[in-house]
This record gives sequence, C-alpha cells and structure tokens, in this order.
Amino acid sequence: MVSIQNLSVEFSAKVLFDNINYVINKRDKIALVGKNGAGKSTMLKIIAGLQLPTGGCVAMPQDITVGYLPQQMEINDSLTVIQEVRKAFAHIDEMHGQLAGLNAELAERTDYESDSYQELIDRMTSLTERIAMEESENQEAEIEKTLTGLGFLRSDFNRHTSEFSGGWRMRIELAKLLLTRPDVLLLDEPTNHLDIESIQWLEQFLTTKANAVVLVSHDRAFIDNVTNRTIEISLGKIYDYSVNYSKFVELRRERIEQQMRAYQNQQKQIADTEEFIERFRYKATKSVQVQSRIKQLAKIERIEVDEVDTSRLNLKFPPAPRSGDYPVIAEEVGKSYGDHIVFSGADFTIKRGEKVAFVGKNGEGKSTMVKCIMGEIPFDGNLKIGHNVKIGYFAQNQAQLLDGEITVFDTIDRVAVGDIRTKIRDILGAFMFGGEASDKKVKVLSGGEKTRLAMIRLLLEPVNLLILDEPTNHLDMKTKDILKQAIKDFDGTVILVSHDREFLDGLVEKVYEFGGGKIRECLGGIYEFLEKKKLANLTELERNKPAASNAKNEPKQTPVSKTESAPGPQRKISYADQKERERIVKRARKKVEDAETAITAIEQEIAELEQRFAAGEAAPELYTQHASLNKQLENAMSVWELASEELAALES
Repeated sequence: MVSIQNLSVEFSAKVLFDNINYVINKRDKIALVGKNGAGKSTMLKIIAGLQLPTGGCVAMPQDITVGYLPQQMEINDSLTVIQEVRKAFAHIDEMHGQLAGLNAELAERTDYESDSYQELIDRMTSLTERIAMEESENQEAEIEKTLTGLGFLRSDFNRHTSEFSGGWRMRIELAKLLLTRPDVLLLDEPTNHLDIESIQWLEQFLTTKANAVVLVSHDRAFIDNVTNRTIEISLGKIYDYSVNYSKFVELRRERIEQQMRAYQNQQKQIADTEEFIERFRYKATKSVQVQSRIKQLAKIERIEVDEVDTSRLNLKFPPAPRSGDYPVIAEEVGKSYGDHIVFSGADFTIKRGEKVAFVGKNGEGKSTMVKCIMGEIPFDGNLKIGHNVKIGYFAQNQAQLLDGEITVFDTIDRVAVGDIRTKIRDILGAFMFGGEASDKKVKVLSGGEKTRLAMIRLLLEPVNLLILDEPTNHLDMKTKDILKQAIKDFDGTVILVSHDREFLDGLVEKVYEFGGGKIRECLGGIYEFLEKKKLANLTELERNKPAASNAKNEPKQTPVSKTESAPGPQRKISYADQKERERIVKRARKKVEDAETAITAIEQEIAELEQRFAAGEAAPELYTQHASLNKQLENAMSVWELASEELAALES
C-alpha cells in the first residue's frame, strides 16, 4: 500500500537514515521504536509528505489517504468542539458540491451519444455511490461516540475550543483524525494527553476500526495491545519484526547475542590467519600457503555488531530525611471554582514510605489536589503536611518552564548551591549530558532531554515526599525503566500522577481514583484497580441487560396493579451468552481462590516471624520484614473483599 524506497536523510552531515526500504501493508499496526533522536518523528513527517528526504522516495497509490497527528500543533480556537470535529466530514460536503456541478453540466449537454457524455454519467454514478457509502453511517452518532470515548462530556460539545487546555485540544484533533478513517494513520505520541480510560478506548478503536497504523509511543502497554509489527530505527538502519514490542525486545536481544557470537568466532579466525601469515611470511617453503591465506583474509566479509547504546542514565534519588509517620492527611478537603466543584469531602491518609497513584480522567482534579498539597492554591477543609516533610515536586509542564536561551550547564548552575556546584559536570554526565552536550542550548533539546534536565533540578536537594505529575511524558522506554527503578529504591513517600499503566505496575501499592467530584481509595496495584473497574462495569451491564432487552422487545402492555400477579416474559438466554457468563463467573471465582491462597501464604510467613520474635530474635530487618508483610496482608485482604463482592454480584 505504501512503499518506502531507498530512503536517506542527512542533517548537518549527520546521517539519520541510510538507504531504508520497507512496505506498509493494509491492516498493519506498526510500532516505530528507537531511542530519543533516532528519527521516529522525522519518519512520520516524511510518510505524511510534510518533509522531503535527502534521497529516495515514499510511493503510494493516488487514492490512498494519510492522516497525521504530530506531537505539537497549532489549533484554531474560533469554533465549538462539535463544529470543529464536524470538519472531519468536510469532504462529503465537497463531494456534494462536485455532484451539483456535474448535474448542472449534464443539464446543458445534448450530445447524448458521445463518449464524453457517457464518461460524465459514469463520474456522476461513481460520486453518488461514494456519497451514499460515506453517509451510510450516522455521522452525529460517530462524532458523539468518538468524543465521549476520548473523555469529553456531552455538555462539552457546545463549548468553544478556546476554553480547553492544550491537551484537550489535541484530543479534538485526534477525534477529527479518527473520524476521517484514513487508509494510513500516523500517530506521534498520541497517549501523552490521554487518561487511562481514554487510552483503553483508543486501543480498542485502533485494533478494531482503524486501517493501517504507524505509531510512535513510549507507553509499552499501549503499543503491546495495539501493534502486530515493530520497526526499530537504530544508527540509520531499520530492523523489521512481525511481532509486538515485548516479543521484539526478546528477539532483538537474541539477534545481538547471535551477532556477537558470530563476530567473536570471525575475529578468532582472522587472528589465527594473521598469526599464520606473520609466522611463515619469510619462509620460502610456506610461500604458497601464505599467499593463499592472504587472499582468504581479503575475501572475508567482516561481520558488524549493531552498535548498542551503552550510555546509561545513572538515576538515584538522595537518601530521604526521616519525616513524620503521616506525610499527608486530608480531612473533608474540597476545591471549587465558582459553581464548578472539582472535588469535595476528600478524606485520605498517606503513610510514610507509601507509593501511591492519583488516576482518573483529565480535569477531575488530580493536578489540583497536588497544588493543594503544595499550598499553591486555596482549598476547603483541612490538609495537614506531616512533621519534617520536605517536598520535591515535578510539575506536568516542568520541561516547558525551562529557559530555552541558556545552556544545559547554566540551567543547573543557576539553581545549584554549596558543594554541589563543583560536581555539576559529573551530575550532567550521569544524566547523559556529558561533554559537548552540556553546552547545548535548552531550546534545541528533544522533549525527553528537557524532561531529564528538569529531573536533575529535582535531585539537587534531598526530599522525603516526591510528587511527580506525569514524569514519563517524552521519556523513552529505557529511561522510564531507570526512573521506575529509582522510585522503587527511594526510601521516602511518593505520589505519582500518571496514565502509564506499565510504569505504575509494581510501583504503587495504593490507587486514588478521581472522578465525579469524589476521591476513592483502592488498595492494591494499578491492574487490580483496573480489573475491579472492569468487573464492576460488567456487573452493572449484567444487571441492566435483561431489563433493557425486555423493554425493547416486549409489546406495550396495560399497567398491572400491585395486588395483581402478572408473570413477566422470561428472557431466553442463548447458549453462547450462557457460556460467556459461566466463563466470567469462573474467572471471578478463581480470583477469590487466588486471593485466599495469597492471604494464607502471607499469614504463614507472619506466624513464622512471630515465632522467631518469641524465641528472642530481634534483628531490625526482621521487624522491617514484619511490617512489610502486614502491609501485604492488608492489600491482599482488600483484593479478596473486592473479588468476593464481585463474585457475589455475578452469582446473584
């Protein structure tokens, strides 16, 4: 469908792509991966026709449509949301205009037997069929479904786009793009401005309704769920794998290992040959063999090992000074702007050492709560910050707040104090800003590099409460993994505002959901929280489905008084529905059993520890382990309670 042929790109004598060839087929879902600066965004721009390559070309049939969502774009703010999104169907209005023109031309023609008259009829027929096909779907229903899927409320549809933040306006552009249903969809970091629920909706849309997709994303769960092919850009070359990202990582490691083994074997062969030549070079009796080995050596095609990026981000948060037992206590905390209530009645306590996540749709108050904790905005209720709490805050727009006109070194030099100023070069080197990179101006850095630079500023002073608002935006996967490990190793308290499921998995032990003006606590990790939400929605669906079905199919009946008995029509459940229901109940029952097994195992470990205490052992690490096990038991009990409730609801 789209053929990339002998593509080459150079910037200031630096080769970005070197004679690249590949094909995008219909229904391909491609993840374009590579480290920051490898050329992923440039590749999308070239396919979209927005940038010309140095050599080669992108070939595609004339009737192929391409839709492109860049990371940043200028957005028109003169219309309402619904008016802006309706532009996705502007091509239908154009076709109606063309049809009207053809009708007018046909009315004036009298050469009924000519070939050109027949050609005009054929064009009208083809255009009429295209319009009928395009209009066969309910446009208004599609618009509503897409906007609500991306997180908009129906009350937002008639608001002007100027009332929305940049992230929400990017969603409007994404909605327009999805509604046009292009043959090839190019998406550059589409999840940066989406919440978890919207990301899951987009995953479903791309896998079921989109045609060919090429996307750049650092959200591992997202690209794993969407893509079936991975193209890695590395050192000007590409490596094409017909698998999703997780499988690609394994295959790539195997490829590098195989190359390394072949390279080492060849190097040994070359060394042995060179040693033979050197030893017998001047012996007349061996001259024939020596000449033969020299020719053999010249014919060897040297194996090259793909260069592996060995630069490594050395990220470690300073030891946290000890704070009080409860760094954050919220009692009946609320925040409103005029008549608009963001949230109210928030009651929660965050203990020292806990790592928690704030999740929910954009605009539900996650960042607002962070600002309340930081004391940046007024609020209702009582919000206590514990004794000796020192907060380190990474704001969502931290990278954009950097001064673009100064260098990387000056950015850190201006905020560093005391002895740390003598170690600025070392710190920058640990964050991959060593050598000449430290003298670059901030404005030429990529989004990921700016985020890393903003992170350095956070590390200059020891803190015991880290508040990170979307810290992974623009970070590549390797850097995200390093940041995740650094947060795991941090011995203080952490509040994470993030929509990245893979990043939060295994990192947080408690989730606070913001939505509908309330804040709800869920013990357990991010996937336990998502599973609970999914099952809760499924339970609600099971409760509502029979009633909805009956209301739709039953003839209108005369109301029956309460004293009369009126047997209602029984809904016949199909075999497939029954099997699906049994499968859901079986899975819920398995969750309960797994939770019970986990509780039993943890209780046994606690009992063994307590026996050791009774025997007189008093090592500090045993008490730490005991506290950790009690926390695990608390979480496991919560998971069991939720699973039991869900099973009871399904079985009833």
